[in-house]
Amino acid sequence: MAIPFASWLNNEAWFLNLSMGKKVPVGADFPPETEWVAGKDFFDGPGKSNYHPVQAVPFFPRCPMSSNPTRREVMVKASSAFVSTTLEMGDTHDLYAQSKPIKVGQIGVGHAHAGKLSVFRSSKDYEVVGIVEPDHILRNKAEKDSTYKGLEWMTRDQLLETPGLQLVLVETKVENLLDNAEVCVAAGMNVHLDKPAGESLPQLNRIFEIAAKKKLLVQMGYMYRYNPAIVLLQEFLKKGWLGEIFEVHAVMSKAVDPLDRLRFARFPGGMMFELGCHILDLVIRILGKPNSVAPFIRSSGRFQDGLKDNMIAVLCYPKAIATLKTTALEVDGFDRRHLVVCGTEGTFHIQPLDNPSARVSLAKNQGKYQKGLNEIRFPGYKRYFDDAKDIAAILNCLKKPSFSPAHDLIVQETLLKACELPLDR
Repeated sequence: MAIPFASWLNNEAWFLNLSMGKKVPVGADFPPETEWVAGKDFFDGPGKSNYHPVQAVPFFPRCPMSSNPTRREVMVKASSAFVSTTLEMGDTHDLYAQSKPIKVGQIGVGHAHAGKLSVFRSSKDYEVVGIVEPDHILRNKAEKDSTYKGLEWMTRDQLLETPGLQLVLVETKVENLLDNAEVCVAAGMNVHLDKPAGESLPQLNRIFEIAAKKKLLVQMGYMYRYNPAIVLLQEFLKKGWLGEIFEVHAVMSKAVDPLDRLRFARFPGGMMFELGCHILDLVIRILGKPNSVAPFIRSSGRFQDGLKDNMIAVLCYPKAIATLKTTALEVDGFDRRHLVVCGTEGTFHIQPLDNPSARVSLAKNQGKYQKGLNEIRFPGYKRYFDDAKDIAAILNCLKKPSFSPAHDLIVQETLLKACELPLDR
């Protein structure tokens, strides 16, 4: 349940005492990220006298708050439990509009998802300071796009030297993602890194190591992480409502035109590398690192472009099997994109992923959900809004990162195995 914070707002001692507070076991009614911190005796929970609940203050990434917070800063911090709960429910309103906007810039327009910059431009949480694109052909095309209209075009060095810059979106062509991300973290910038995270696992690991030393955030651009159906699935899994998971099946396909096929064919990982990484991110979050990965790779289309356009990966676990399917040949593939999670107490089926609805079958009543089939509809979902909101929450010290570097490295290692690519280059 969410913790009301209104009663905290007139008591600033909890924040000032946070660094020296004594942590005690969390009460059963509070979310797992809640900590109990010593302070004034104003919380009357049973057996918890002289302690009151706050969200843990993350020391990663760096907190912009001063060491001697003003009352306004204290009140912003006090609202974090409410903010975290709201974020988990997929609220995309500007919750930090009263805070100083986060200065953000973007490197590259060559990625298929580079247009997400429009989300950051529309948010009061951010101030977009500039855009970088050294390729004149890509820049000339982008200058005609409303996403970039009115922005200052600059070099990468000019962007990274912008006073107060905190965040860089790396949206280059895939082959240039890691090099630019590494330069950004070395310069002390938080990074949103689009997918897939290149072909070099050692370089990605190095980027995370640099970011950890500098206490910076690296957020990956997998686009289903904040999908409301996925958020609800995670709640079911956390509460154990599906029982022991024994099967996960995911499909992400589309019909790819000849020009895009040529672009994707540049990478030997084919469609698993290009599309399958999104659903692999979901599977790893559900089941963790697999014991083994068995790829099945085909070029099934009539084209002579070399694209591996029909791929399956089977991930094996001690008590579960996961299958991931992706192709460049499926007509209306968007409509059949789906994720199915099967457990001993229920099955959770999301389809389609981009405009989600869910069919949940349960062996018994679970919370407000009834035994048998439950059909669940979600409000219209727009990509990237919640990614941006999550970054703002983290950089404003209102929550911890939802995805660890360890998770992202497991995703990338598993992806390379599913594509039969080397792990050591």
